[in-house]
Amino acid sequence: MEDLDQAIKIMKAAMEKEKVMKETSKESMNQQIEEDIQNLSIDNDIEEDVIQEEVEIDNEEEVTGEVNVDGTLEKQEKSGKGFFKNTKSKELAAKDQKIDDLTDRLMRTMAEFDNFRKRSDKEKSQMYDMGIKSIIEKILPIVDNFERGFGTITEKEKESAFAQGIELIYRQLLTALDEIGLKPIDAVGKEFNPNLHNAVMHGEDDSLGENIVSDEFQKGYLYREMVVRHSMVKVVN
Repeated sequence: MEDLDQAIKIMKAAMEKEKVMKETSKESMNQQIEEDIQNLSIDNDIEEDVIQEEVEIDNEEEVTGEVNVDGTLEKQEKSGKGFFKNTKSKELAAKDQKIDDLTDRLMRTMAEFDNFRKRSDKEKSQMYDMGIKSIIEKILPIVDNFERGFGTITEKEKESAFAQGIELIYRQLLTALDEIGLKPIDAVGKEFNPNLHNAVMHGEDDSLGENIVSDEFQKGYLYREMVVRHSMVKVVN
């Protein structure tokens, strides 16, 4: 019986001790939590102070100055933010200037290329016209020979099949020349024009006015307003 009572006492003592230990652990845990909360609050306060200080540093500008002759204070921005802001502004300004320079160079290059293209097209056109003119100059003597030949045959011979065939070839040649832009120069009855006519003779004729073309010895031609050959004419004084 005594052993049982002793065992019960020991169990009670153990339970009391466990209870005390639990309460002590709970108090320690609560105390630790309170300390952590307090530390966290302190950290937050410190962080807020740091943030506020950074904001104030960003917002405020440390100003130093020198007194000018007129008594005013010349302000100078000394803050770190101002320094970086000025540096960034200078970089942007430099980039904008570079873009403007490149744009100006591009526009100038495009204008020069456009002028070069127009000049090249004009030169090509002139070279083409000069080539056509050179070919026409070689064909015109053939046209002259056709016309001289027709002037030597009689009206009866003109009715022959051979003469009519030659005349058809002559007409076909004139049509081809007309299609490429060759036009005869009007001379007889027109006022003498040294740009179009070549005066090889002078004469007197009361029925015509002064400086008028009375006869044409060789027909002149124009190719696109360009003289291929001047008309050979007689002019009345």
